[in-house]
Amino acid sequence: MRTLNDLKNTLEKIDGRGYKAYKELQGDYDCQNFILHIDNVQADPFASPSKIRVAVRSQAAGFPQELFNSRIRKVALEDLLTRQVFKAIKKYCAPTDGGKGGILDIDCGDQEILERSSLQISEQQVEARLYLSLPARGRTILGKKARQLLTETLPQVISSSLCYKVLDRRELQEHLLSAEDQEHLRNKLAEKGLVAFVGNGSVLPRESGISDRPMTTGAVTFRSPPELEVSIELPNRGEIKGMGIPEGVNLIVGGGYHGKSTLLHALERGIYNHLPGDGREMVTARKDAFKIQAEDGRSASRVNISPFISDLPGNKNTEDFSTDNASGSTSQAVNIMEAAESGSRLLLVDEDTSATNFMIRDSRMQKLVAKEHEPITPFIDRVEELYRSFGISTVLVMGGSGDYLDVADNIIMMKEYHPYDVTKEGKQIATEEVSRRSKEETTSTLTVPSRKPHLASFRLSPRGKIKSKGLKTLILERNNIDLLQVEQLVDPSQTNTLAEVLRKLAEQDSKSPERTLSELADEILEEIDSRGLNWLSAHYGKHPGRLARPRKQEICAAINRFRKLKIADQDRLS
Repeated sequence: MRTLNDLKNTLEKIDGRGYKAYKELQGDYDCQNFILHIDNVQADPFASPSKIRVAVRSQAAGFPQELFNSRIRKVALEDLLTRQVFKAIKKYCAPTDGGKGGILDIDCGDQEILERSSLQISEQQVEARLYLSLPARGRTILGKKARQLLTETLPQVISSSLCYKVLDRRELQEHLLSAEDQEHLRNKLAEKGLVAFVGNGSVLPRESGISDRPMTTGAVTFRSPPELEVSIELPNRGEIKGMGIPEGVNLIVGGGYHGKSTLLHALERGIYNHLPGDGREMVTARKDAFKIQAEDGRSASRVNISPFISDLPGNKNTEDFSTDNASGSTSQAVNIMEAAESGSRLLLVDEDTSATNFMIRDSRMQKLVAKEHEPITPFIDRVEELYRSFGISTVLVMGGSGDYLDVADNIIMMKEYHPYDVTKEGKQIATEEVSRRSKEETTSTLTVPSRKPHLASFRLSPRGKIKSKGLKTLILERNNIDLLQVEQLVDPSQTNTLAEVLRKLAEQDSKSPERTLSELADEILEEIDSRGLNWLSAHYGKHPGRLARPRKQEICAAINRFRKLKIADQDRLS
């Protein structure tokens, strides 16, 4: 293995040469306190950055094993160390003056603590996976700047971020124990008969429409209504109290701008653990919660939406519904059925992003348009059955239709960002002012789909590519998969991972036994559990790229939105 002096000598030798001479750096270097792996060198200064890895031996890193002896602690510690590397880069690394490049980078998240591939800790070492934009003026190598970056700045970054003795012990402990408590809280929900929990003192409003950081000025801290307050014992923090949202049909009501959607948005993100100080550390929802909304224009492949929509004009079969251009109502029906298929047992719905005719038909409209001429059975007439028959609960923001008072198990009113339990008042109003609408029945039985995708759907041509583009787009060959309405994706690295999931499906033998979509997603996640995210990026070589773990629900959502998806003939399971 080459040494740090070898690296210095090579950089001196190639100084002033053409950019391709940087290729001579590729390889491994023993830098005394760490091993530097230069895995991939960019072809020119305008190409994607070079990929490097830094491995610090466990003796030098010094992290006690109890800090990463469980899955959640390991994920939290890797997240914290990634953030420490990112901070150190910002502190020590400056762009090249009068040239291009000279920048280090590491894939670092925002407010959520995600399992990602940017850093991994084991009993043997701590390995950080970084990106390096090698410095140049035009296409001429700036060897002295590169030498400073790799042999002086990089060691400073590593020594100040990946060694236990230099870290703030209180910050480290708080990060790990907070994540452990959040995971425990989420796992306790089902045992308590809850679908979500919002701790007293939580800060739900965000800094702005483009920032997910907590509002720091004028934010109202959350306080549970007495009727819904529950206490839960956490392993580190001890007893906490807050609002428990029970299983069943839950309404969030209130005037405009009083915090209804803010509460729902916090619940959407409650599937993730958050940083200490985020304000939502004690806001949690069941892991499989899924945001449902209308999604005009999306595609669908062989979904049974007949429980909600039947007898479409042109005799279109809604028991086996396919389209390249779903309407608001058909897309919302598809989204519900697909969420159930992915294992979701909590639907999060906001009337503002829903199709009105899918949500409700009032008595006047029922009189004007007879049922035999209306193919839609509104959500209001199925929402109770979803819970009673399948255990699928709903949290629904509703400010425009009092008819939902009839089907709600619990009603929470938001008033100036304070929650109130108004279930009794709501039910009293429903009793005194009887709705004139009729419940709309359908002969279609509500069932959970269990479709089997043809793996040949994902087969690539010899030069075909699968890649991600930002947070909300996947590209398979020339086909865009639009994830704009998959709102619980929070990190572009999750989208990168979805691209790699599709690649794995494309690599599978299309003649292998057919499996359901749910089974395919479970198999992928089981492999990640046993082999890590690195398994998904084997074709990249030793540097695993920018990957972060998505849920089963997002994996299924990406597959379902592929416009060339083919589904096998099968019987549906009830």
